Amino acid sequence: MNGLPHYLSAAALWLGLLARAPDLLRHRHDPYLRSICAVLGLAGLCFFLGAPPTVGTVNRLSGVPNLAAPLTYAAITGYSAASQVLIVHWRGGPRVRRTARRWILAYTLLLLGIAAMFVLGDAPVERRTDLDTYYANTPYVREMILLYLLGHLAAAGVTAVSALRWAREVRGRLRTALVTLGLGALCGTVYSLARLSAVAARWTGHDWSTLVTETSPVAAGLGALLTVVGVLVPLVGPRLTEWLRTRRTYDRLEPLERELDGVLTRHALRLPPPRWARPATRLVWRRTSIHNALTHLDAYVDRALYDVTLRAALRRTGDPERAAATAWATAIAAAVRREAHAGPDRGGDAGGPEESDWFLERATDPAALVRIADALAGEPLVRAAVAEAVAAAGPEAAPVAAEGRSTA
Repeated sequence: MNGLPHYLSAAALWLGLLARAPDLLRHRHDPYLRSICAVLGLAGLCFFLGAPPTVGTVNRLSGVPNLAAPLTYAAITGYSAASQVLIVHWRGGPRVRRTARRWILAYTLLLLGIAAMFVLGDAPVERRTDLDTYYANTPYVREMILLYLLGHLAAAGVTAVSALRWAREVRGRLRTALVTLGLGALCGTVYSLARLSAVAARWTGHDWSTLVTETSPVAAGLGALLTVVGVLVPLVGPRLTEWLRTRRTYDRLEPLERELDGVLTRHALRLPPPRWARPATRLVWRRTSIHNALTHLDAYVDRALYDVTLRAALRRTGDPERAAATAWATAIAAAVRREAHAGPDRGGDAGGPEESDWFLERATDPAALVRIADALAGEPLVRAAVAEAVAAAGPEAAPVAAEGRSTA
């Protein structure tokens, strides 16, 4: 019998647990995190122990027919208790600890009842997939089955109602997480109801074993997937958003780095690019390269060109930030050409040290760099000013060209 669906579900849940493990290690005394990790770990254990190959291995190694059944039921009961404790911590309130202890006590008694019923019952024939229906009429084993199913149904029902009710009161990623968890819990109720229906059918002489062997595993697997997604959304969502934001900033800075490429190459100002690095590391590398080039161009920046272009852009756009970005983009592009035409012993003649400090302080802010790159990529005034500066074959013509374009 193939246990692949069970093992895949267990792996998904344990991967979710692994993703939460760093937070748990940093905040090991946080009861909320402990509850989440218990839910993920025990849910994965339920699938692992319930897989037919695992059931056969446990029974064979122990020498006790169907010992895997109470072990699996114990894991399901533990998962149910962890789900209730998680809901209690979500709700909060002044009696959180007392309520959580009561749930833990109730499910501990349920665990003891399952163990006692298995010891008192007689289940000599190994059943790997349909033990619930096969022993539905066997004294004590029947009670053991009912205990774990009713306990799981209660936990799944309370979790589903609580999560979905709370989801109506919140927004954003928390709402997404709660809805997903609520749907996962609803799948858990389908699992329990399907098995209870099959057991009840056996009491009346009917055979609904397919509810146990086919319907309930599908519901359980889907519930596991939704549970993992619901638990990870609050964790992964912000990180994914930050990853996308960082990647977008990195891409938006590309026109500015490309404009500075000649300076970076001629003077070996660019560090070796990081390989297989995270977007945040690559962003730092690109910003460092840009800063190195701008520092070198410090002496070549024409402040007069900046002022002229700023006034022109401000009149045209009415947006101070966009106008400043346009002015800096034009001044930087002209400085690149001024530096390229300068001989090895020539320095810039547009400004002294004070003006250079003024340039660095105002042009290298991370947000400003992105706006400058955007201006280089798509601002008509920048393209016109740079094109006319190049056509004039000298950086001195750039201010005149820029003003002529702005007043046209």
